[in-house]
Amino acid sequence: MNLVKRVIMALGLIGLMAMPSAAADYPAKPVNMIIAFSAGGSSDVQARIMQKYWNKYCPEQGWVFIYKPGAGGMIGFTEIARAKADGYTIGGMNVPHIVLQQLGQKAQFTVDSYKYLCQIVNDSQVVAVRKDSKYKTLQELFDDAAANPKKIKLGMSGPMSGQHLMFLDVEKKYPNIKFAPVFYKGAADQNAALLGGEVDVMYGNLNDVMRALDEMRVLAIAADEENKTFMPGVPTMKSLGYDIVSDIRRCFAVPKGVDDAKVEKLRAIFKQICEDPDYIAEMIKAGQPHEYMSGPDFHAWVKTQFGKAEDLLTSAGLIKKK
Repeated sequence: MNLVKRVIMALGLIGLMAMPSAAADYPAKPVNMIIAFSAGGSSDVQARIMQKYWNKYCPEQGWVFIYKPGAGGMIGFTEIARAKADGYTIGGMNVPHIVLQQLGQKAQFTVDSYKYLCQIVNDSQVVAVRKDSKYKTLQELFDDAAANPKKIKLGMSGPMSGQHLMFLDVEKKYPNIKFAPVFYKGAADQNAALLGGEVDVMYGNLNDVMRALDEMRVLAIAADEENKTFMPGVPTMKSLGYDIVSDIRRCFAVPKGVDDAKVEKLRAIFKQICEDPDYIAEMIKAGQPHEYMSGPDFHAWVKTQFGKAEDLLTSAGLIKKK
């Protein structure tokens, strides 16, 4: 019996050795790339740049772009979470969108519904006015908003967005500063509203504002440090005495059920892309504030964002604290 057992065990080991790992021949077909926003937007532009370098490091199979815009990205994020967990669906994700949607919009996913590949963009928010605005500094703007509460129109992309969170943060920390908020469907509409005079000022993502710098004046950036690449000379809100840091982070993720070996292969490819000097140069040229963070580190960071978001939404009466 011992001999029989040994033979069976040996055959089993041979069979295991002969079996390819889950990621050995992966990907064996094109990979779907879900973009949760409209074609031509910041998320799409960044993904198209990354696609070029995916083809460099994984030339066997390309991407098939699938657009699922709507509800501030929630439709697309839900699609990613519900996709077949075979490694052939990747999607672009945004924070704080997924945090806010889980807290206040009855999302059909949580931040744990995914395995994150990496962060690729850290897009700080800015305070911008038209070039011909009477406001030359952030202090002038905020002083006027305090002296004339709810008279100055402030444009933002949608309620329950990153910009809305920044608005709530400013109001909570500096309650004398009162703007009249005006919400738009997206950055294109928001930019047009400012340039067309519908609003007096806007909170916008750095990348979106970069497209119209000839017509806008950026008064301050909501970052820890000056952005010397894209906004040299523009002060941070913190340096001006306002403790406000706000940004949009973009990442790529797969459904949580994808095999770990495939996930690690994807993470390795994305890391190669993010470290490629040509990729970095193209991102800078496109006004995309690239910043790499590994998938596990990003997942841990996302979990730290709930406290602040829940506190601000609760204080504003938009949700009830659990």
